[in-house]
Amino acid sequence: MENELKIIIVAGEASGDMHAAKLVNAMREAADDVSFEFFGATGPRLREAGVETVVNADGLSIVGLPEIAKALPIFLKAFSELKAAAVAREADAAILVDFPDFNLKLAKAFKKKGIKVFYYISPQLWAWRKYRIRTVREYVDLMITILPFEKDWYARHGVTHVEYVGSPLAREVHAETSKDDFCLKHGIDAQKQIVSLLPGSRHKEIMRILPVMLETSAAMVERQNDLQFIIALASGRLLEDAEGLVRAARQQVKLPEKLLLITGETFDSLNASDAAAVTSGTATLETAIIGTPMAIVYKTSALNYKLLRPLISVEHFGLVNLIAGERVAHEMIQAEFTADGLAEELFRLLDPVENEKMREKLAETTDKLGHGGASRRAAEAILRYLIK
Repeated sequence: MENELKIIIVAGEASGDMHAAKLVNAMREAADDVSFEFFGATGPRLREAGVETVVNADGLSIVGLPEIAKALPIFLKAFSELKAAAVAREADAAILVDFPDFNLKLAKAFKKKGIKVFYYISPQLWAWRKYRIRTVREYVDLMITILPFEKDWYARHGVTHVEYVGSPLAREVHAETSKDDFCLKHGIDAQKQIVSLLPGSRHKEIMRILPVMLETSAAMVERQNDLQFIIALASGRLLEDAEGLVRAARQQVKLPEKLLLITGETFDSLNASDAAAVTSGTATLETAIIGTPMAIVYKTSALNYKLLRPLISVEHFGLVNLIAGERVAHEMIQAEFTADGLAEELFRLLDPVENEKMREKLAETTDKLGHGGASRRAAEAILRYLIK
């Protein structure tokens, strides 16, 4: 049995950083007689997990083709530094986590240097840019998927080195406090209806999506003035953006009397809410696991949408709808995302009968994600390849 493994791990976004850190910890627990040397592109969670930083990943999370083009020198520098580190330190393996535009290129570079390549959290090839499956076929030793339909999709496209482990979110997404305790903490009336607004985890998402959400809240309190709203932000670094948009909106419309900005308590906010407007992405799965009826929204620049829309080949944008195989949550994307339209959908979800129907549908859907232990299963799958 090997007693030391050098592994380069690369995560480029907040969610990938979180899942990667859990995977690192699970690998250490699953093989406690192995000395691991982890290094690579790290966010705060990976650094907390003791992974040595070669590249700080905090600045790599960029959305949109024009934005990525402008940041190309940053990506090229990071690519070069990671490749050099893997070669110089004679890495036994590379674990690439999500972040496909960057990581699929790294997979090719690492594999050509004789490094085993593991990909955790499959790129959404089934949704867009399917031609990239050639890269997976040739340069990835093991693809580890977290969505129930992905393994079969890969098999239909001639890729068999795939293992489904379930979603790392299953059984890991849950509220820390009860609705009553949460409401008491934040001065919210638990007897009145609450709507959570999740405007995304990136600066440009916040700037494009939150203004429409704020306009929606103003329209809704015109019809039902006791509604309470929570703007749930993933991290404190987004707070300044959101506060500025709220100040600007107050000059234009009459916002709800109870409109709270809360950071780092998204799951508790959702658990306390009767309905939510959620930016498309991982947050739709988290909301579904919590069980809160939702509307899915998204808005990017007109140029980004024009460039990207022709490349998207799936019927649904929202992950929760893709897993369900049907439109469980209404989607409002780009021009369809309006304050009036969102207000109408949220009022529909606040109706007790419709609310209960969606809660039942969400429970059925999230049951497909597995029942916990995904990080451990992913760790064991990788270790089977590395430890003989």
